[in-house]
Amino acid sequence: MNRGSRAALAPWLAVLLLVALPAAAEVDYLSFATEDEANTTEIFRKASPAVVFVTNTALRRSLFNLDVREIPRGSGTGFVWDRQGLIVTNFHVIAGAHKLTVTLADRSEHDAQVIGVAPEKDLAVLRIENPPDDLTTLPLGESSELTVGRKVLAIGNPFGLDTTLTTGIVSALGREIQAPGNRKIRGVIQTDAAINPGNSGGPLLNSLGQLIGVNTAIYSPSGASAGIGFAIPVNTVEEVVPQLIAYGRVLRPIIGVELASDRWVRRQRIDGLPVVRVFPGLPAAEAGMTGAWRNARGEVVLGDIITHVDGRRVRSHDDYFSAVEAREPGDTVEVKSRLAGEERRYSVTLIESQ
Repeated sequence: MNRGSRAALAPWLAVLLLVALPAAAEVDYLSFATEDEANTTEIFRKASPAVVFVTNTALRRSLFNLDVREIPRGSGTGFVWDRQGLIVTNFHVIAGAHKLTVTLADRSEHDAQVIGVAPEKDLAVLRIENPPDDLTTLPLGESSELTVGRKVLAIGNPFGLDTTLTTGIVSALGREIQAPGNRKIRGVIQTDAAINPGNSGGPLLNSLGQLIGVNTAIYSPSGASAGIGFAIPVNTVEEVVPQLIAYGRVLRPIIGVELASDRWVRRQRIDGLPVVRVFPGLPAAEAGMTGAWRNARGEVVLGDIITHVDGRRVRSHDDYFSAVEAREPGDTVEVKSRLAGEERRYSVTLIESQ
């Protein structure tokens, strides 16, 4: 047999060898995979048991007989935070829920209670009832060490299709997205791993299988994946989740003022953020700041209008909170404002919200 004939028969001989294997023999299919494929498969095998399906049920009254019934309001993804049954997901996944159900990887369903929410970070923590003893958790990575081009994997339940894996890379870092309540989430990870409705709240993993982000949003004219997805970085998650578990909310530094709403400020075309009220005994009052008041004719007279905090321009609540939250309770910040047309400067010591 010449060399050409042997080459032509080689594929057929390989097939005959596979067919001739005993039925009980196990084939190590990973031996046929590339190193990257093996890595992807192994990460999914280890991480997918930690990913859960979150169902949001609301109450609705019938227009015909006024009966109240439960209806599905939406669904999303979450992941196991610890073996005591704590689940992390997005706030927008559970917002407005009358009842929450978490379905684990073993298909068991568990009622869930809300432990804490942070709408400004689009994060929430749930606790499931009667958690099994063998819950799987995810190791935490370090989002500050990410670089553009690094491999990432997303696991979630897009369009209700549970435990779906997509892969991609870090497309960009330091993005900003808008959270519920019109706050901006900063330092967000952008990825081209396909993220669709239903992926929200699911984990974004690195090539070591570590959690590096929580998938939270997509940018798409059609509402489906267009190769631009966003994830809240794990460093933010590590700051927020323990506070939600301990207090039910995020404790932030404050100066002790109530501010006018962004909508009113825009409507009045005010440059800055007016102080509506200064709470007695808190730092802003001790510094001498003034809230709005009514004159003898019943007209509202504005007090301090905050324009800068620590040199950062303030035009909205998001500007103000971002400047204040960049500091810690006990720090002293410089607040610049206008009062009756004159510029004022105050040194205010931040305290922790109660």
